[in-house]
Amino acid sequence: MKQIAAGLRHAAQAAAAAMMAVMFLTFLLQIFIRYSARLEWLPEYLPFLEPTLFGWTLELCLVMWLWLVFWGNAFVVRENDHVRFDILYSRVNRKLRRIFVIVFGLCIAIGLAVSIEPTWSKFYILRLKKTATLSSLFGDWIRMRDLYVVYMLFLVAVSARYFWTVWQAYRHGLPEMPEQDGRRQSE
Repeated sequence: MKQIAAGLRHAAQAAAAAMMAVMFLTFLLQIFIRYSARLEWLPEYLPFLEPTLFGWTLELCLVMWLWLVFWGNAFVVRENDHVRFDILYSRVNRKLRRIFVIVFGLCIAIGLAVSIEPTWSKFYILRLKKTATLSSLFGDWIRMRDLYVVYMLFLVAVSARYFWTVWQAYRHGLPEMPEQDGRRQSE
């Protein structure tokens, strides 16, 4: 089971790296087209470098950024990689920490899970809308809902992760906290 989880984690990281690579290469293409657009003779000899053909690059960069943020937070970023304000949490005893994890984890998980259906209902209209410029690259089949569906993956994955964290805290207690300021916080 741990091998499957590690494989899925590596696949999610590879997908995020691919998104970053696509975004970076598209950005480099934008720079090249922007500076080559001043060379009026270039499109005459190389028609595929006509600057008006590259309006899609901005939208693709934005889509890759959107996917990278939500994909990364849903599947790549680990819980201990998040910025936390745990001044109170780290100063209370273990029993109260467990209650914090269960109560606030349930609040987050339920809040995200409850927002899935209304969000999907709002996405329904996006199935009709086409992208502004990506159709020149991918064709006419891509719709705005396809671009934003990553948010639904984010809602499902993060709510499931918090439900799992709550279950683990309820069932097995909390894992040991790492040492902090030279002393253990296990009280």
